[in-house]
Amino acid sequence: MGGVKALTGAAAAALLLAFAGTSPVLADTIEAALVRAYQNNPQLNAQRASVRVTDENVPQALSGYRPRVSVTASAGYQYSDVTAAGATSNLTGTQVPRAVGITATQTLYNGQQTANRTRAAESQVSSAREGLRVLEQSVMLSAATIYMDYLRDAATVEVQRSNVRVLEQTLKQTRDRFNVGEVTRTDVAQSEAQLAAGRTQLLSAESTLTTTRSNFRRIIGNEPVALQAGSPVDRFLPATLPAAIELGLTENPNVTAAMFGVDISFLNTKVNEGALFPTVTLTANAQQAYEQTYAVNKQFTASAIAQLSIPVYQGGGEYSLIRQSKETLAQQRLALDQTRDQARATVVQFWGALLAGRAQVSSAQAQVQASEIALNGVREEAKAGQRTTLDVLNAQQALVNARVALVNAQHDRVVASYSVLSAIGRLSPTVMKLNTNVYDPSVHYHQVRDSWVGVRTPDGR
Repeated sequence: MGGVKALTGAAAAALLLAFAGTSPVLADTIEAALVRAYQNNPQLNAQRASVRVTDENVPQALSGYRPRVSVTASAGYQYSDVTAAGATSNLTGTQVPRAVGITATQTLYNGQQTANRTRAAESQVSSAREGLRVLEQSVMLSAATIYMDYLRDAATVEVQRSNVRVLEQTLKQTRDRFNVGEVTRTDVAQSEAQLAAGRTQLLSAESTLTTTRSNFRRIIGNEPVALQAGSPVDRFLPATLPAAIELGLTENPNVTAAMFGVDISFLNTKVNEGALFPTVTLTANAQQAYEQTYAVNKQFTASAIAQLSIPVYQGGGEYSLIRQSKETLAQQRLALDQTRDQARATVVQFWGALLAGRAQVSSAQAQVQASEIALNGVREEAKAGQRTTLDVLNAQQALVNARVALVNAQHDRVVASYSVLSAIGRLSPTVMKLNTNVYDPSVHYHQVRDSWVGVRTPDGR
């Protein structure tokens, strides 16, 4: 009976890791969990809104190319009592002066400040998109990890529960043997102590599972129900470590975001340098006025004036801004080097964990098989009087430890594969071919980029 119950724990451990074509069809899969996290995670949706906010920087920068037009109107009441020098009469009376006019101003040249602001805004948009990719990968990695965490903790609970059942049966058998004088009271006490320890381990595993269930709900958005075994994503990974490093240095969104940060700082430097260049503007004005004076009842004026402004000295603030922006540019370039080094180290770290995970699963499986054989042998020897009850209990605990080690190894194996995929910048619905609509930030960008007027957002708000 103890041997049959022991297989229950082994089966629970085996369900944690599955490969394509061998996993049972259950209610939920890790791919479906990733889709739900990708679609519904509130932190990720908030970051998407942040990217849409950044999109508006481009039309704001482009507004520098466009004319500024204003309409003015005035009306009022005016009383006059005028006596001119040497005049024989006074001019006394009231008027209702009124006027309407329009003024348009167009910047013709401002040291390429508008062009550089536009390019900087476009780089900010690109950087924000890479920041979104960073968070997308973080959320999806968290979702894959918590999915495997729940499988691991649920399997651990089942292993510990199976262990308690076996220890209860062992204690019953030990008491029966004590009653017929085959063993001593010490053997009974050892069985009782081992059972108490097993129950403590079960309670601890159940507490951990409760916490994991709560985190599963927070990250993925639903309670875990009938989860299918997880599978590694080795099929999406490069074959060698050098290839993985190369991808990490070119496709990792942290690296690409840092590259756009360098571009932004460079263009901001150019914008600040543009303050030293002349500015040329064209102003056109037209006005229709009535009863402005006694002598003129109606007047229309129009003008078009070009103005050249050459900055000479503005207190030195413009030079300080240029120096400051150059230091910021140097800082961003150093930050890019640091980000690349970190990306390389992360790829190497997780690649090593992936290789170790593959080996650990094989070793843990062999350990479980050997521990099961050893436990069965110790039990048979104990029946023949060649082993003590403590030997049986130790062998049982060794089997439990082996099964827990297998559960952890299977968990680490899958999580390591997702971690490598994230480190090289390819943990995305597109690469993994997940069944979901992929959020495209360029749609909103093109909707607002060339918008001249309007206060409604593309979604109608």
